[in-house]
Amino acid sequence: MGDRKQDRDAEFQAFVVGRWPRLMRTAFLLTGEQHAAEDLVQSTLEQVFVAWRRVAAADEPEAYVRRVMINAHARRHRRKLREFLAPKDDGSQIAHEVADTGDPITRADDRHTLLQALAALPPRQREAVVLRYWEDLTETQTAEAMGCSVGAVKSNAAKGIAKLRAIPDLADAVAHGGRK
Repeated sequence: MGDRKQDRDAEFQAFVVGRWPRLMRTAFLLTGEQHAAEDLVQSTLEQVFVAWRRVAAADEPEAYVRRVMINAHARRHRRKLREFLAPKDDGSQIAHEVADTGDPITRADDRHTLLQALAALPPRQREAVVLRYWEDLTETQTAEAMGCSVGAVKSNAAKGIAKLRAIPDLADAVAHGGRK
């Protein structure tokens, strides 16, 4: 009994070590800030650890974990939206902060603009754009991860890309090869 538990723990640990950078990148693009991304990945991995036997038996454990992460992000976003819409007594405003992760993308001049633009997209459009064009998933894989139809993925991705293309600073960056 103890050996199976140790084997399962070692298998889970190997999964986490191997997938952490990719999960963090996806979470960062979904949330728009480093600390929120870390919290999202950590809470996702807590959920996954409890059900690791089932997750490990899945055809694509990484896709399973990504789906759990997207669902957790959607729940948090709905909760934040309810909090935002609730009347506030203190008159505080929500500030969007973009974290510096120290990865190669931080060197791009248009990183700040891109992250702000992604954060401004509605959650489903942001998920579709990040999964399709950043994670390079197929439409079918994206639909499975988002829990929707391929048509919904196409629609959300197209609308998200159209909104991103409508942002002048991003259009300028693309037109000039990433340089303004």
